[in-house]
Amino acid sequence: MRRLLFLFLLPILCSCSVSRNYNPNKKYSKKELQQDYTLLRNILEKKHPALYWYTPRDSMNYYFDAGFNAISDSMTELQFAWKILAPLTSEIHCGHTSFSMSKGWNHFIKNKTIPSFPLFLKVWKDTMMVVGNLNHRNALIKNGSFVKAINGIKTADLINYMFHFLVEDGYAENVNYIRLSADFPYFHRNIFGLYKIYQIDYSDSSGVNKNILIPYFQPQPDSLKKEKRNYKKRRFTQKERLEYKRSLIYDSSFAMMTVNEFSKGHLKNFFRKSFREMRKNGTKNLVIDLRANGGGDIIKSVFLTKYLRSTAFKVADTAYAVSDNFSPYTKYISHGFLNNLGLLFVTHKKKDGKYHFGYWERKTFRPKRKNHFNGNVFVLTNGLTFSASSLFCNAVKGQENIKLVGQETGGGWYGNSGILIPDITLPNTKVRVRLPFFKLVQFNHISTKGTGVIPDIYVGPEWRNILKGVDTKIEKVNQLIEAKRNKDLSN
Repeated sequence: MRRLLFLFLLPILCSCSVSRNYNPNKKYSKKELQQDYTLLRNILEKKHPALYWYTPRDSMNYYFDAGFNAISDSMTELQFAWKILAPLTSEIHCGHTSFSMSKGWNHFIKNKTIPSFPLFLKVWKDTMMVVGNLNHRNALIKNGSFVKAINGIKTADLINYMFHFLVEDGYAENVNYIRLSADFPYFHRNIFGLYKIYQIDYSDSSGVNKNILIPYFQPQPDSLKKEKRNYKKRRFTQKERLEYKRSLIYDSSFAMMTVNEFSKGHLKNFFRKSFREMRKNGTKNLVIDLRANGGGDIIKSVFLTKYLRSTAFKVADTAYAVSDNFSPYTKYISHGFLNNLGLLFVTHKKKDGKYHFGYWERKTFRPKRKNHFNGNVFVLTNGLTFSASSLFCNAVKGQENIKLVGQETGGGWYGNSGILIPDITLPNTKVRVRLPFFKLVQFNHISTKGTGVIPDIYVGPEWRNILKGVDTKIEKVNQLIEAKRNKDLSN
């Protein structure tokens, strides 16, 4: 009954223009797949600094063996990635150890619309709510309906199963609810395969339980040709690109600083100008939105922290690798030769046999004096708040004038693996797997491993606000500011 996507790469797909050198239907032999898998296992076992942080060695060996034994026949790249590598990387519980398809696949799939499960769902806890439909001309289930089961699998069981194909730091699952919510058709298709008909159990907005059969989304060949003809990539201005990465706007009661990454965007200059401007404006309330910040350069995260922390701070208790180079696997590692050279200068072997990144362990950072912000700060967080942004949250959490508002971060509170994260490119399939090279334990970390940074004020999804497009976290901040203003007036 179940028909997998890789058997469904239909003429619809093949009729679109593709790279002449890439065939998505190509099957790799069992031997080729086992070679790629064995190479990946060897690299992870010898170079990953936290392979056994959450999964004991004997359990990890079991999962490695199970993945190898599951390669019983030839597979396409897509099959190998989702059937073999996705369950394996999920068991490591490292948000930075994830796979991505080959460059050939990414080029092939770019700008294509392909057959899919038709419903977009907002997913949280054990709840799935319809928020969109690819079959928009024949939307048999209205937005705001709550899905109870798909093809007989109840929502809680469905979510739990899909999580076994997604990576996370420790057990901070909040990031995976957001991933499923962002593109449920993509994940359902790749994990369960493609059906022509889906049986959906749901309740409508009146709470009435219903059952319906809905067709999969199948783009028509003529619409694909029209889509290709009409597609024109929009060119964003330099200002628009920068504002997407970071921006500062003013509301009636606060300044809103959005920082979507700690990598590009001339961030140091942006922070300097922003805090100088807020000082001149007499800004008393600052909201920092990190809800789409997946991390980046730790130095830039530290730079922002220095404008807010009132005391000196450090980033890491420990930061180490299990090797000082990628040899003998350098040729499979992106920028492997240059990375090997760099590691010689930044690591030092200690008595514990580990290669420590001493800068992060020793360095104490002091607050900025000039334009330091001493007003009320509200940091918005959720599952996408990851890596360097979770380091920032740990550094500012607990300070009296700073409150984290929202949901648990996706980045680990105890620590995570990263700093240097090159890609492993498997030689046969060309599938890529990220390899975090350093294990970092946060300074002044909590004793319990596995959670993200917990907000001071929890604000979760509320289905009515989701449908209305209301930002509940900003609403909460406004309430907090108003309550503090009233309290100050009464005093």
